[in-house]
Amino acid sequence: MLIGIDVGGTTTDAVLVEGGRVFRSAYVPTDHDNLLGCLLSALDKLTEGVSPYKIERVVLSTTLITNMIAEGKTDPVALVLIPGPGANPKDYHLGQDVFILDGAIDYRGREIQKLNESQVKSTALELGNIGFKKIAVVGKFGQRNHVHELKAGEIVASVVPGVQVELGHRVSGQLNFPRRAATTRLTVATKDRYREFADQINAALKNRKISAPVFILKADGGTLPLDKSVNMPVETIFSGPAASIMGVMALMPTTQTSVVVDIGGTTTDLALILSGKPLLSSKGARVNSLLTHVRAFAVKSVAIGGDSAVSVNGDCIAVGPHREGPALCMGGPCPTPTDALRVLGMSDIGDAAAAEKAMADIAKRLCCTPKEVAQKVIDAVVDKIVSHVNEMFREWEQEPAYRVWEIVKKEKLLAQNVVGVGGAAQPLVPLVAQMLGAKAVIPEYAPVANAIGAAVARPTLTLNLRIDTERGEYIVAEEGLTGRADRKNMNLEQAEQMARKLMNERANKMGIGEYANEAEVTYSEIFNMVRGWSTVGRLLDVRMEIPAGIIPAWGRC
Repeated sequence: MLIGIDVGGTTTDAVLVEGGRVFRSAYVPTDHDNLLGCLLSALDKLTEGVSPYKIERVVLSTTLITNMIAEGKTDPVALVLIPGPGANPKDYHLGQDVFILDGAIDYRGREIQKLNESQVKSTALELGNIGFKKIAVVGKFGQRNHVHELKAGEIVASVVPGVQVELGHRVSGQLNFPRRAATTRLTVATKDRYREFADQINAALKNRKISAPVFILKADGGTLPLDKSVNMPVETIFSGPAASIMGVMALMPTTQTSVVVDIGGTTTDLALILSGKPLLSSKGARVNSLLTHVRAFAVKSVAIGGDSAVSVNGDCIAVGPHREGPALCMGGPCPTPTDALRVLGMSDIGDAAAAEKAMADIAKRLCCTPKEVAQKVIDAVVDKIVSHVNEMFREWEQEPAYRVWEIVKKEKLLAQNVVGVGGAAQPLVPLVAQMLGAKAVIPEYAPVANAIGAAVARPTLTLNLRIDTERGEYIVAEEGLTGRADRKNMNLEQAEQMARKLMNERANKMGIGEYANEAEVTYSEIFNMVRGWSTVGRLLDVRMEIPAGIIPAWGRC
């Protein structure tokens, strides 16, 4: 048996999967002040009467990190940068509390300016006097030579008692200094609260005698063992939209190209699957105004859902963007699209009389019938979703993977299939698809597709290997791992073999070694370094990925 639990903006959905089928589902209202309680309440409903020893896997999709950042509840962090020459750190727009140190590493990892250690000490004293207990130290090209980050971190830790220091090369080894800085700051800002959450989950499962491995769903649709995820909490941001995409992948044919429309109570999430492969954002996850190195699907959340508040502005109806609670027909405080669907006979959820009253109150102000008001509300919802789908297509067109798909397929991508999931998908997605001139698809189990997506998503992992044969060194970007590479004339095939070996080692370290054979080479390049008339070395870059996918257990009948 497999368990998937997805914490949504309105409800927390859970499924128990057995033999490739949904054995049981459950849901509870989401309390954003008590996410742990929501998870455990859904879990207890799901497992009532089920032996804990039958459970083989538990996967959680949580809004914990998303909420912490959105609500400004992260810990204050000082960002200490070692940018080197050639750029003005103020142009990075990394927010407040940014401190600059002198020193420089070049793009190949060579020290071209020594770290100013006295400046590091004085900056650390300043940070201590201000009261910072969390500090992120990030050097430009620090992932290719850690010496400055390590020394600065060591000095800061010795000067500021009890400080927690996070180093950029340990968070991300990818190029793009501002994104690595943003990712490092967010990591240290959320790590303690996330670790507390993980410990509470593990304790709660132990109390319930559930000893199955526990995973968390990441923004790229992959899972990671919960105990390993505590070092990279920001990778769990936007796991809700990722869950809906994985749910569609589990419920639809593997070669399908689909626009995914996940209509929940609070938001509608939009995504794209190209020939069975979800479209990833080439720029990483955007957190508020910051771009990060967090791998994430190219998704968009629209502030409209089944419980969006309906209001009247003059003679016009407005839907959302806020939610004041459940629909009136469900005992809530104000009219919503859910009430409108009930009045139009498109849903049987809630009390019909309460829904009628919700629309009648608005109808009096607009001098029309409750049904006419209900139709206006639904039209407004559909128009907004369609508008955002069209806007997303313009954004998707800028993604390299999207352009490659069109070149390979020799066709222009249109919204041919609109796949609806979420509680409000059944009545609304056919209307959205009709306006887009597309086919509407509502798969079986659509209301709990997100929880299914979490339950059956396999782990993902990325490894970026850079080899500098002139210097005789290699580095694994994701871990800041370095080692010797002594073959001066190494070719791409040999570099890819080394990358695969290192990927196997990393996957085993992460506790997901059984999936290492799924890894694919997604990028490789070789550059000869010539001095005079001779080749003095080579730079080789290889990227390997275990891509998003579904575990084999879901295919069992």
